Amino acid sequence: MLQCIFLLSDSGEVMVEKQMTAHRVDRAICGWFWDYVVAHAAGDPSKILQVVVSPTHYLFQIYRNGVTFLTCTQVEMSPLMAIEILDEMMDNGFPLTTEPNILKEMIAPPNIVNKMLNVVTGKSSTLGSKLPDATASFVPWRTTVVKDASNEVYVNIVEELDACINREGVLVKCEAYGEIQVNCSLPGVPELTMSFANPSIINDFTFHPCIRFRPWESNQILSFVPPDGQFKLMSYRVKKLKKTPIYVKPQLTSDCGDCRVNVMVGTRNDPGKPIDSITVQFQLPPRIISADLTANYGTVDILADKTCLWTIGQIPKDKAPCLTGNLRMEEGLAHLHTLPTFQVKFRIMGVALSGLQIDKLEVKNTPNAPYKGFRAQTQAGKYEIRA
Repeated sequence: MLQCIFLLSDSGEVMVEKQMTAHRVDRAICGWFWDYVVAHAAGDPSKILQVVVSPTHYLFQIYRNGVTFLTCTQVEMSPLMAIEILDEMMDNGFPLTTEPNILKEMIAPPNIVNKMLNVVTGKSSTLGSKLPDATASFVPWRTTVVKDASNEVYVNIVEELDACINREGVLVKCEAYGEIQVNCSLPGVPELTMSFANPSIINDFTFHPCIRFRPWESNQILSFVPPDGQFKLMSYRVKKLKKTPIYVKPQLTSDCGDCRVNVMVGTRNDPGKPIDSITVQFQLPPRIISADLTANYGTVDILADKTCLWTIGQIPKDKAPCLTGNLRMEEGLAHLHTLPTFQVKFRIMGVALSGLQIDKLEVKNTPNAPYKGFRAQTQAGKYEIRA
């Protein structure tokens, strides 16, 4: 999946930016790419490979008439396989084949057997010689022959909670970005129908091509013939949420070259499930020469990039976790002029904090009644507290 598209000038300046998904790719990736071009091709993008591996993304670049088209993805694959997949996906510059199951049949995923055969035969390409049967099917996203179908389907709601809390402790913004992930192992060509208890809260939704849009448009029902295996059925956003599961209360006071830090963490609105994997981190302000921070629960680490990482895990029932200590400023600096932003991470298994609930899942055209499993989880996305 391509996450974004950048158009760069012949000097590396970003002229156009298009974010393709809800998770934005920072423009800093363009600066890294241009530094790579300068170091390896003296500033000429036409002289570097079309696929460049950065520390965080795979970059696909096309250079035409002084303009560089740069796209980013986090899918891990070899550059040769990426080029082969792009060749099969496009026909004369237009999208043609985009279904993963067809592409997997045309280009075999890398494994130890393929690598050994390539070494023995001297071949480097994994491109198949046979056209997949699904290319002529009315449901090209599903293979024509499903092997080892265990007659079960699992539905998983995965959400990320983005929130911003200002210095007064007021919730400025809170919304959830979610995905409905399905793992389907059903025989034949099954027909699935899924309905929600509260579909009106869903905003900014995107669907897998298997979903028929008319039932959703008229009755907010998902009707589809699923692909085989794991896939993302839909993504969505729920805006203007009013509650957050935990609170973080930072207090920083500076005087005479010292800054006193006090951070308290606790449960604000009990979601009914344990909150675990809690961490709080912040960047030490500029011109801080030393930090002496301790916590009554969890561990505190000062990383090499001057980030303070407080690992809590789960909040105990008998006390509220508290981080205290002092920051020593440079000589001549009496007060702290830049206050840090605290970033919080957590995970809650078994609940979707947006309130989205699956009401019913019906499965038809299967020889036997299948097993149906449901699960939900919420984790922190961009969850920030201003000091």
